Amino acid sequence: MNPAYVAFEGEQRIAAGDLPEVARAAKQLLDRRADAAGLVFNGRTSALVDIDFRGSVDDVLARLPKHARPLDDEPAPPAAPRGPGRPKLGVVAREITLLPRHWDWLAQQKGGASVAIRRLVDEARGASGDKDRTRSAQEAAYRFMTTMGGNRPHYEEAIRALFAHDRRRFATLIADWPADIRDHAISLAYSDQAD
Repeated sequence: MNPAYVAFEGEQRIAAGDLPEVARAAKQLLDRRADAAGLVFNGRTSALVDIDFRGSVDDVLARLPKHARPLDDEPAPPAAPRGPGRPKLGVVAREITLLPRHWDWLAQQKGGASVAIRRLVDEARGASGDKDRTRSAQEAAYRFMTTMGGNRPHYEEAIRALFAHDRRRFATLIADWPADIRDHAISLAYSDQAD
């Protein structure tokens, strides 16, 4: 499993772990080397994480999001005023739009509309789980490779191999990339599969 966050400075991975740990390592590097430029990535999505590195390590850590969560399968509930639902149980009311025939069908289901919709969503998640995990892994690898390897040899061919599910060709095409970038790209691309 990939770490929650990962930081790179140039071609080298400098830290991996929770956000405070990674931010601390990146800040310490920036304090040691004025020419350093670190990038922090979300370990699951490869989205860049914007961190304000001004001030001391304690200043940087104090500005981090208070609710930086470990990676899991569930997104954080949106911050919203309390309303209908059961927030303590993680049930948040939101609006959906359905046709009258859908409402009619839901009204006839055991447990009511909410129970039926939750059951349908869980069934759909189970049925498409492998495809969703593969797609998410490919998208994370693509984002990371675009940021860290977009100018590297065979980048475009490697992206095609990634989305064609050609693991051997993908690994061959990025074999000469810097080790930390190559290894992280491979880890992301195939995080949905057991070796």
